[in-house]
Amino acid sequence: MIKFYSLLSAMLLLLSSTACKHGVKQQEDQVYSRHLQRQVSLTIINTPIPDDKQTLNLLLLNDGQDMEKFRIKQIVDSLFKNKLIEPLLIVGIHAGDRMREYGVAGIPDFQNRGDRADKYSAFVTDELYPFIKKRAGVRKFNSVVIAGCSLGGLSAMDIAWNNADRFDKVGVFSGSFWWRDKDTQDPQYSDDKDRIMQNMVRSSRKKPHLKYWFYAGGKEEEGDRDKDGIIDVMDDTKDLISIILKKNVCTPDDIVMTEDASGQHDYPFWSRQLPVFLLWAFGK
Repeated sequence: MIKFYSLLSAMLLLLSSTACKHGVKQQEDQVYSRHLQRQVSLTIINTPIPDDKQTLNLLLLNDGQDMEKFRIKQIVDSLFKNKLIEPLLIVGIHAGDRMREYGVAGIPDFQNRGDRADKYSAFVTDELYPFIKKRAGVRKFNSVVIAGCSLGGLSAMDIAWNNADRFDKVGVFSGSFWWRDKDTQDPQYSDDKDRIMQNMVRSSRKKPHLKYWFYAGGKEEEGDRDKDGIIDVMDDTKDLISIILKKNVCTPDDIVMTEDASGQHDYPFWSRQLPVFLLWAFGK
């Protein structure tokens, strides 16, 4: 049901290769959002643009302000130089108030966090996506992927699920799938009823044709709500995967989960997984 990918080959590649001098480029840009009522900063990374722009792929990445910590440019440079990934345009979206703009659209958590997630989702689909196509001179990308880490991963999953006409794949690094509408201290709290993303997917009538990539680390936290010896980030992710599979919206091969027993909730560990994700999403 779930594939477990080794990091060995990808890490050996990165350790053995040097940066390409003439290839991957990085620049900064901005776009005004009427939905968010603010200027949104963007960090854009691209491999050389192919003559046939319809072979170009797009990755939208939440928390674009942290792309240096993610080591995206170096990793993409190495993979592309070694001819392991297809032509790629990455747009890192700098976060505003991430505790309000990231979440599940229309369903704030028990502290009213994520109350602007619907506006952020509308920005991504209605404003940013057309802006990128126009700037890149692309009528249609070969594939469109959205990804994020932690709360940004929750947001990516929500946006992809509800806008599958725009996206082909979604990548989630340590997603905040604990997001809930009741405090765990509430006597009425239940994992089955009160985790927002799991409930949203379970009750959704949508039939998105997506492919999913998930990662969770074994040392990210100590929380274990159900006392089964497995930390919550693992349980929450695997429970979501089970719900997706029960919906029959994809095949088991369309879902990948990668685990790292020593993985912590931080960019050095997410960066280790990035080559694996990029090879899955855009590999030749």
